Amino acid sequence: MTESIIHSQRPQTTDGHLREQRLIVTIDGPAGAGKSTVAKLLALRLGYLYLDTGALYRAVAWKVRTSGIDPSDHEAVAKLLPSTTVTMAYRPEQARVSVEKQDVTEEIRTPEISRLASVVSAIPAVREWLLPVQRRIGSAGGVVAEGRDLGTRVFPAADVKFFLEADMEVRAARRHRELTAAGHAAPLTETRQDIQTRDTQDRSRDIAPLVPASDANVVDTSDLTVDQVVDRMMAVIAAKL
Repeated sequence: MTESIIHSQRPQTTDGHLREQRLIVTIDGPAGAGKSTVAKLLALRLGYLYLDTGALYRAVAWKVRTSGIDPSDHEAVAKLLPSTTVTMAYRPEQARVSVEKQDVTEEIRTPEISRLASVVSAIPAVREWLLPVQRRIGSAGGVVAEGRDLGTRVFPAADVKFFLEADMEVRAARRHRELTAAGHAAPLTETRQDIQTRDTQDRSRDIAPLVPASDANVVDTSDLTVDQVVDRMMAVIAAKL
């Protein structure tokens, strides 16, 4: 059974017209491109719900690891899913993620879980299990959803789609700073290798590989500030209305 509980305290926006539209906005892209930071700020400006779909895969990865299951054993992972409950409680400052009522918000952000999540996300049964969960959360609109296959598979009819990319060195440096700030310091070379490995896994998987949707707005964030990226997105969204 999958449970997605959303306690949404939506921030207000000065643009009532945008808020009334309740659009579905998707942001896809590789690790380190700035998706999470940008998605949170964009959702705040719009007064929308921020949906971090990667947290769902990380939660499953956490369950796989704590259950002692080999992630390469697809059948064993699939059998684990019916007894797994993932809860996402949305609050203004952060979405809290729980597995079997245990808060794992911080635990699922470690480099180990990041690597495992990339492996687990390539398992067809996992993607099929989480697909209706993601769609249910975004069904009412008014959501900024961030992930890797949102514009291509989860919300193919989304009102506005973005795909963020950035130079590898920029992405590695960003992720290295994030991990260091979170207390998971590692050599920059290791962080870069982790990102390269995940890129390969995400882009080459058979189901829902990481690619821009044909109608996505591609933004290279290498030389842009977060505010500049969000400003560009807001302009695209406004032009759609």
